[in-house]
Amino acid sequence: MTSTLPARTPGAGGVAPVAALSTAALRANAPLSLAPNGADALAADAWGHGAAWVASVLADLGMDAAALDPVALYGLPGAHTRPVMSLRGRALGTKPLLRGEGVSYGYTHRAPHDTTVALVTGGYAQGVVRALGNAATVSIDGRRHRIVGRVAMDVSVVDVGDTAITRGAEVVFFGDPADGHPSLEEWADATGLTAAEIVAMVGARAEREVIA
Repeated sequence: MTSTLPARTPGAGGVAPVAALSTAALRANAPLSLAPNGADALAADAWGHGAAWVASVLADLGMDAAALDPVALYGLPGAHTRPVMSLRGRALGTKPLLRGEGVSYGYTHRAPHDTTVALVTGGYAQGVVRALGNAATVSIDGRRHRIVGRVAMDVSVVDVGDTAITRGAEVVFFGDPADGHPSLEEWADATGLTAAEIVAMVGARAEREVIA
């Protein structure tokens, strides 16, 4: 998941969904330092840091770990700080979908007209909640496209219409609305989950990375 700590999860065709956390944005929300060996503290573990290590760093800075607000740290809705998490995947390929044809399990979506769909990495194993099928959009090359049909374990299907999508194009499931990305608020509205529950659902199969 990306929260400005990108994470990639191996998906079909060897392409990985990404979760990212931007160090610049994160540090704008809370003071952090570097690990003693010079490595970035945010890359210390799968989440970017362990609780005990963070507590020790905050103590060195004269701060109380108990007073740290993770909602503000990660820019979750209501924090009034910049969102620093995102969940990203890649386009695996496209195919035409004719009017009346269905996609994914159970054909919960049938094309109302001829269109094109893209198969993208990122499914419920990576934290793309199944309730988002037919209810949410992703951003590809700065344009919004709707997820159609049921979300599968490692992939989703997106209706891209007449937009040309190249294999490997980055797909943003959620990120910073200021960049035109779908927001956690949109996911919360579509699923009935809180933002904290949504980001906690990003699976172990999503590799975390730090975006400098």
